[in-house]
Amino acid sequence: MRVVTIVSLGACALFGLGALVVAKTMMPNSKAVAKIAAPVAGVPVVVAKAGMKFGDRLDAGKIEILKLPSNAVPEGAFTTVAQVLAQDGGGAPVALEPIAAREPLLPSKLSGPGARASVAAEIGDGFRAYTIKVSDVTGVGGHALPGDRVDVVLMRDLTPDGGKHSFVSEVVIQNVRVLGVDLNADLASNKPATPNTATLEVTIPDAQKLAVAGDLGKLSLALRKTGSTEVTKTAPMHTANFVGGGGAAPRAVHVSHRMSAVPAGAPAPTLIAIVEAGGGGSGKTRAPKAKPAAPPTAPAPPPVPASGGAKADFGPAIQSSILPS
Repeated sequence: MRVVTIVSLGACALFGLGALVVAKTMMPNSKAVAKIAAPVAGVPVVVAKAGMKFGDRLDAGKIEILKLPSNAVPEGAFTTVAQVLAQDGGGAPVALEPIAAREPLLPSKLSGPGARASVAAEIGDGFRAYTIKVSDVTGVGGHALPGDRVDVVLMRDLTPDGGKHSFVSEVVIQNVRVLGVDLNADLASNKPATPNTATLEVTIPDAQKLAVAGDLGKLSLALRKTGSTEVTKTAPMHTANFVGGGGAAPRAVHVSHRMSAVPAGAPAPTLIAIVEAGGGGSGKTRAPKAKPAAPPTAPAPPPVPASGGAKADFGPAIQSSILPS
């Protein structure tokens, strides 16, 4: 009986030892498990839960906090929800441009506390917003949308009161950004509309140019290709540069003077001008003759004293020279 008991105990010990060996071999390392279970270190960043469009107002249900590696956090990102929602006594901002889901929120993409979507928040440092009047034609048919870049062209009439008009066009400024069309400032807008005004992002000198040009004539927009930044050297374009039919050039005219021979003691000689048209024709034009001076009137004879109160008797020749006929 003792032998059976000893054998049984030995077998149990062997099975237990085998179980320990199998358990140690098959189960993972406890240190590795602890390493995997450790929380991932990172910087808290406020992101959008879902995509937002221009003008959407933020609330607690639209944002959340994610932890990102420190080298992946954008500059200026919010780290707490309170920084976003508790600005200026609790006024929530609105989105100034489309924001994708899980995209970090940045101050440049949000308006001020409790404010509406505003063009003022889109103006770059050192620039100003200047609005010009346009139409469906001068506004590129409504195809110039917020975010596009355009050139501004001035067309004016140099002879507004003349019977024959002469126009000139000049490029006032080039490569300026469109901030808004009418009241539309949505950068994600893709539906052209008939515009009445266009708000451009310009420097202060360019704003002065537009102020003067707006009173000189009509301003038009020229839409640039996306990504185009070149500035082209231009010159004013006049009507005569590309419109023909202005008439033949005037012919040269040669003028000669000829003095007519007159007898001595006669009135001043008459000047005759002979005009010869150069380049064709032999026609001559005579200037009208000057009217000859009237001959001097003969002096009247001295009066003959009357005798005895008799009436003076002038001869018929003398009477005809001094009395009207």
